[in-house]
Amino acid sequence: MDERGVTARGGTVWLTGLPSAGKTTLAHALAERLRGAGHRVEVLDGDEIRTFLSAGLGFGREDRDTHVRRVGFVAELLASHGVKAVVPVIAPYADSRRAVRDHHGRTGTPYLEVHVATPVEVCSARDVKGLYARQAAGELTGLTGVDDPYEPPRAPDLRIDTHDRGVEDCAAAVHALLRERGLA
Repeated sequence: MDERGVTARGGTVWLTGLPSAGKTTLAHALAERLRGAGHRVEVLDGDEIRTFLSAGLGFGREDRDTHVRRVGFVAELLASHGVKAVVPVIAPYADSRRAVRDHHGRTGTPYLEVHVATPVEVCSARDVKGLYARQAAGELTGLTGVDDPYEPPRAPDLRIDTHDRGVEDCAAAVHALLRERGLA
């Protein structure tokens, strides 16, 4: 802890899953828990980052990989300076996620991968952004998990299915993992 009582050890919590799986909701609930415990926290929402850092990138595999690596770089930079970077990003490809994990490993920055493993049927019913409806109407192609691949993590640090658990329960599970790893 520093002189203000703030825990200074940073780390990245990478939340990956399908669109409308609950990644962003979980990220904000976790961030509030961490802030309440005195941690410095930033939520790096994949959609918001696309507006600024990844503006102009599309949704093909190469552009998605570039986007994920950019977000990962920023997360590692923040984490290396004592911030808990909570990152809700679809990150559909295993090799992109592995590159982010490896970069953290090379710098010695803690990294936890959480698979928000909500079934596509539940995500489609939630359809927070209307993506599944647009895809079903033929207005959108390349929707992750429907007509574009999503490669689920084979060995995440934690797997959470948000459709049968409340947000606070999910945030508590991630927070418990952070405590177990000495990050909270």
